[in-house]
Amino acid sequence: MYKYYRILIFIALFTTINSFSQKKTLEANFNAKGIVIDGRPDDTGWTENKNIASNFIMFDPDNGKPISENKKTEVKVSYDNDAIYILATLYDDEPNKIQREITNRDVFGVSDHFSVNINGYNDSQQDFRFYVSAAGVQMDCIATEAEEDYSWDAIWDSKVAITNYGWVVEMKIPYAALRFSRAEKQVWGINFKREIKRDIQTYTWNHVDTKIGAVLTQAGILEGIENIKPPTRLFFIPYTSTYYQQDDITSDRTFKAGLDIKYGINDSFTLDAILIPDFGQTKFDNAILYLDPFEQKLEENRPFFTEGTNLFNIGNLFYSRRIGGFPSREPTVSDSEQITEYPSTVNLLNAVKVSGRTENGLGIGFLNAVTKKTYATIEGTTVDSFNNQQQTSRKEVIEPLANYNLIVLDQRFNGNSSVSFVNANTTRNGDFRDANASALVFDLSTKANTYNLYGDFKYSTVNDIENYDGFKTALNFAKTSGQYRYTVSGKYISSNYDINDLGLVFYTNYHNALVNGSYRILNPTKYFNTFKIEQELNLELQNTTGKMQEGWYKTLIKARTKKNHYMEFALVLNPFETYDFYEPRVAGRYLQIPKRLSSYFGMEFNRNNAFTFDFTPSIAVYDQDDRITYGLAVGPKYRFNDKFSLYFVMDYSKRKNDRGWVGFDDTGIVIGQRDREILQNDLTGKYAINKKMTINLTARYYWSYSDNKRFWSLQDDGTVVADPTFNLNKNRNFNSFNADLSYSWWFAPGSELSILYRNYSQESANVVERNISQNLKNLFGTNQTNILSISVRYFIDYNRLKN
Repeated sequence: MYKYYRILIFIALFTTINSFSQKKTLEANFNAKGIVIDGRPDDTGWTENKNIASNFIMFDPDNGKPISENKKTEVKVSYDNDAIYILATLYDDEPNKIQREITNRDVFGVSDHFSVNINGYNDSQQDFRFYVSAAGVQMDCIATEAEEDYSWDAIWDSKVAITNYGWVVEMKIPYAALRFSRAEKQVWGINFKREIKRDIQTYTWNHVDTKIGAVLTQAGILEGIENIKPPTRLFFIPYTSTYYQQDDITSDRTFKAGLDIKYGINDSFTLDAILIPDFGQTKFDNAILYLDPFEQKLEENRPFFTEGTNLFNIGNLFYSRRIGGFPSREPTVSDSEQITEYPSTVNLLNAVKVSGRTENGLGIGFLNAVTKKTYATIEGTTVDSFNNQQQTSRKEVIEPLANYNLIVLDQRFNGNSSVSFVNANTTRNGDFRDANASALVFDLSTKANTYNLYGDFKYSTVNDIENYDGFKTALNFAKTSGQYRYTVSGKYISSNYDINDLGLVFYTNYHNALVNGSYRILNPTKYFNTFKIEQELNLELQNTTGKMQEGWYKTLIKARTKKNHYMEFALVLNPFETYDFYEPRVAGRYLQIPKRLSSYFGMEFNRNNAFTFDFTPSIAVYDQDDRITYGLAVGPKYRFNDKFSLYFVMDYSKRKNDRGWVGFDDTGIVIGQRDREILQNDLTGKYAINKKMTINLTARYYWSYSDNKRFWSLQDDGTVVADPTFNLNKNRNFNSFNADLSYSWWFAPGSELSILYRNYSQESANVVERNISQNLKNLFGTNQTNILSISVRYFIDYNRLKN
């Protein structure tokens, strides 16, 4: 008898495990009687639909645990000739505790959420994900295994209702927002997710095993959709905007109008074009006191270059701020001339991109942009034969008409692997610099997503006064599943590898080896919901000299407690002297960097609480002349209610006896020993009038100084000796202030009215001022720039116009 019990137990256990690992299937019903999106489940189209997706399974934190009866979730799917409809009934035994903060679109906030992931080709390559919060706010993205792109925005409808048994979500997703084949019978990949914010739990319909590194391969199946046709995807977004700018010297009025076009070339590919671009209301760049040997890397805030660009990021050859960025040449000036006008940016004339993925998994991306010829103004004096002085003025081209071109081919297969080719080209008119960079990238995973092999080979060419080429190659092998995981990687970059005409690279001419091992818990313990510890060894050697450019051992611990507090700790040991080949600003020279130990500890208290707080102290100790760096970042946030919240961040750091390049003299390269302080304060405020209307405040004050106490002459071996003859003032004191106050109203699907008031100013001097109040007085005593702008964008769907 005991033998039969064991057999029965084994069968039951196998059935349970198998039910988690197999794909669930849901049948969609044809909606012949109409569904009104009002958050009510009593339409005939729903009551007659008996196909229900239920039995959700916990994704996080206790992966694999079935959902409780008092939180059961039931989902139905219907369709018609225009759209797919989803009804989700989310039971909750305490509906008054459902979290529902109102946020801007694509901002999750402190809310419960329901989402659907749809893959129209069922190929595990790319999801279209649609989220709705319990406050009715929409979020959407295009997702691959590598990233979620929330800059993509679709036009779809949803409605939420809070009930005495939980809450209800209705969604209508037009076929124009999806991609699928023209097959008579459709088979889609689908999964549903529910997040219960106060319990810190998420559940999925089809079980997603976190022991496996891939998520897209673990979706369920949607069947029953028949005889639908992909619609014409043609959208026009005309805009008009007006600006009034005023400072202490002058004022200016500007009016702009333009058009964005989105066109579905076929079932898979979309063309995006901007005619007469306007980026006047994009977020401001953070001005800082920048003393590093490289250019400052800036975030991309222009919508065209952030929306739907996941394909273009493959291979890391594309840095979109190159397009319309800083001019590429400085004018030639005689002793009697000076540059009176030098534009800091180049105007964009137009841009177009085509992207998509075929049903066979081939992703194709094409981006082209053209920038305007740009001039600098140079004024001077000349003396004629009668010794009379005359004023002269001339213009010189500092950036010609330029074309930027990017092509990406990304073939995905087996649901988790890909091989990609990328080519980035910059062509400038005339005798200006041209460049090209190509990359072959592969990312291969085993069928069970247990191991991964990733690598690339990149080749760059530059045509300038001197032509040169270079290459970069890397190979990485990783175990990507289970409690214990590891990565082994190597990389080689030649000295002339240069992708900086359309990409961004700082460090070249080195090779490295890296080993990383990690352990994580897969299910909650007594104290932690999640816990991970990593150990990493990295070694970088400069190719020409063989000297160590980097060498560290790092321990990193990340954990989230049962009460949803997040902690992160890192300890980095650099036990060897290393060499900086970039700080001296002269090829072939280098500065010795001493041994050092650095660490930080970050604590973020439960974000679900009305008042929350985070702080991160950090320190780095150098084996050199009382050299030390320490800092503290703190960030209190208070959510007054579901509409109004304020978030303040103060980030402070002090670098004592720091060393860096300051200039040149007769002895050669001069290194300054300096104290530096950096203080940045950010204030973010949000008031949501409703889910379509918000008022937002973003304010930033930044102050930093560099105070040189002594100067050194850099020696050939990277060490320094005192340079008593250098006496130039190389101190810096820099203040910057920005404030944006905006009102946004989504008055129709995809259509927005935006009003923005912007104020900014900055002040720079070579006299260090350590008093904050005096710095603020100096800053606000300078020329303040004020801008008021109003912009209206209106979304037009060709299908509605046609009907």
